[in-house]
Amino acid sequence: MKIAIGADHAGYRLKDDIIKALEAAGHVLEDFGCNCSDSIDYPDYAIPVCEKVASGEADRGILICGTGIGMSIAANKIPGIRCALVHDLFSAKATREHNNSNVLAMGERVIGPGLALEIAKLWTETEFSGGERHQNRIDKITKLEHKYAVHP
Repeated sequence: MKIAIGADHAGYRLKDDIIKALEAAGHVLEDFGCNCSDSIDYPDYAIPVCEKVASGEADRGILICGTGIGMSIAANKIPGIRCALVHDLFSAKATREHNNSNVLAMGERVIGPGLALEIAKLWTETEFSGGERHQNRIDKITKLEHKYAVHP
């Protein structure tokens, strides 16, 4: 699986750990930064990751900041992105099975690297259930995107 990944200054260390673990599991990761502790703006890293996913150039994306909140808010502004903020294994599995999330957000200041790696692994291994009720809900979200999206 091809995964786009990005982080801000509060998540770059966890990003590096996730890259190593997922590459060892056979995934191809494209790193969009950042790679330092200098204060930066998380949307600058969320946007290129999500554009790769929305265009189909990446199968999924992973975003990490201090809490995961800012990244998930920015990500969900991109049409076609279903970003889930996850800090537990149940949610990691459920968001793939039920919501077909294509971007995972986590907070380095919220969870430790051990749990974050387990979440990333489970999230990448879990497929969408394809259930009719779940697809119905995703279709409604897509209609909302079309209705409220700003077009130049």
